[in-house]
Amino acid sequence: MTPEIVVLPDPTAVAREAADRIVTLARSAIAAHGRFTVALSGGSTPRLLYERLITQPIEWQHVHVFWGDERCVPPDHPDSNYGLSQRVLLAHVDIPAQNVHRLPGEIGPVQAAQRYEAELLAVLGTQPRFDLILLGLGSDAHTASLFPNTPALHEQQRWVVAQYVDKLQANRLTLTPPIINAAANVIFLIAGADKAAALRSVWHGPHNPDQYPAQSVAPTTGHVTWLVDQAAIT
Repeated sequence: MTPEIVVLPDPTAVAREAADRIVTLARSAIAAHGRFTVALSGGSTPRLLYERLITQPIEWQHVHVFWGDERCVPPDHPDSNYGLSQRVLLAHVDIPAQNVHRLPGEIGPVQAAQRYEAELLAVLGTQPRFDLILLGLGSDAHTASLFPNTPALHEQQRWVVAQYVDKLQANRLTLTPPIINAAANVIFLIAGADKAAALRSVWHGPHNPDQYPAQSVAPTTGHVTWLVDQAAIT
């Protein structure tokens, strides 16, 4: 399926468009099967989105929140993706605690990945299909914690893996291509001139997911949307 590309003036417009689309997707999913499952991402661009979502007409009691990746840190650590989402969004909406499914970054990486995969199985079943996964793009073309030339890019069976990323000298937890590509919807949020070179490589470079990991996101039956600000395509 051909991705949808939407170019917007600035990060605020990206956040506004993303919020509008999330409201629509949430309403549709809740009407269809009684809940909306979404995997959030970290970073500065999602922060603007999360601030906006607080005031949106979303039935949070029917929303299940997950994360696409996490650093191996406690939930109150400044680098925690969960911590960002909790401070900026989740603490301000009426979502049941049992509907918040965080990656346990504070325990051993392998154990954390196994535990999260078990939680995904319990909530989403044996053929997991997120209603929405939010993703970003790093300046090296990584997305989630799928970094260039790392084993997770070649995972075919596991839904969640832990891996040591040499360039960061740190462990990361990440959803893998099989579960990302099973999603009904994937929305990339891209803002800033520092993303322009990576974006050109992903869109126009040779197909080489090992070098440009975001190219590994290619759902066969899902819809991919790139919400991109003007600076990122200049």
